[in-house]
Amino acid sequence: MKIETKIQKFDEPLHLESGRILESYELAYETYGELNEDKSNVIVICHALAGSHHAAGRYADEAKPGWWDKFIGDGKVVDTTKYFVICSNNLGSTFGSTNPLSIDPTTKKEYRLKFPILTISDVVKAQTKLYEKLGIKKAVAVIGGSMGGMQALCYAIEFPEFTNTVIAMATTAYTRPWAIAINKIAIEAIRHDPSFKNGLYSKEDLQAKGLPGLAIGRMAGLIAYLSPTLFNNKFSREYSRTDGLYELFGRFEVERYLEYNAYSFPKIFDPLSYLYICKTMNIFDAGRNEDNLEDAFAKLKCNLHLIAFKDDMLFFPEEMEEIRDIMIKLGRKDEVTYKLIDSKSGHDSFLVEVEKFEDHVKKILKGK
Repeated sequence: MKIETKIQKFDEPLHLESGRILESYELAYETYGELNEDKSNVIVICHALAGSHHAAGRYADEAKPGWWDKFIGDGKVVDTTKYFVICSNNLGSTFGSTNPLSIDPTTKKEYRLKFPILTISDVVKAQTKLYEKLGIKKAVAVIGGSMGGMQALCYAIEFPEFTNTVIAMATTAYTRPWAIAINKIAIEAIRHDPSFKNGLYSKEDLQAKGLPGLAIGRMAGLIAYLSPTLFNNKFSREYSRTDGLYELFGRFEVERYLEYNAYSFPKIFDPLSYLYICKTMNIFDAGRNEDNLEDAFAKLKCNLHLIAFKDDMLFFPEEMEEIRDIMIKLGRKDEVTYKLIDSKSGHDSFLVEVEKFEDHVKKILKGK
């Protein structure tokens, strides 16, 4: 599989939904496979909160492959011997695109807390500017899960001519109080961590790289991303062999798991980016620029395919069923499909249980 990683610079302004303007910006992106002559074999992949443009394949020094390597590659569900796949790092993210630690061209200083609030619409608009640069006018499909699913819905509503096929997984038409509450734990933990210094921490500061507040927030996220069944099956009530049962801070294996995964996260993800992305997710509402959701989904010109996961505790299946029901109410039953996966890994099932929906997606891409 041919993999290329690039950064595209934009010197023209990006007008944001908030009324703010990014005078210039950059997007990191990765492509897989070969673009055909008429540029008609493009599939767009949209990533989730902590994801990046590195969706598949493996770098030479990398222990793990890209975050959706089970799904994308030669001979896989999204077959890179057939399709040219592109995944952009979201605007505001920490992995190469313009974000709060980027330099504001008007002040020559890092944006920090002066970075503008972004919406999903802004993120998608920036991506469409990239496709214009690449001469890509239409995609075979747009596919995304979680926050990536929000972007997929945004493509369907705001750029209805861009693709005939949208596949949105484990997502929602608008962020509910439950998900906002989960994000609130992270926001408060980061804000009140002394190492955060009101956003003025040093990038080189080891305290900032290991920000405990971000780790605590990540723990809350991990609990919501997984499921009680997974925790029960994976850990049961096993106690750490290295800790005493009657030690105050002795740990169950599930606690060790949360510590290991959460405290490694701040070493790769910037806390300011995390705050801004949480805000982007919290204010997402597919009907924001219309009177209601029905008016928004009435704009669709594509086939919309919804994939929900039975034990998803972040964006519950009924949230995607609502989208299906709206499409049916609009008289567009033949333009929407809904599949509920009997998952065992919670919200993250769209990443790890690919085998349960891969045939379904293959049929969609074949037009069946």
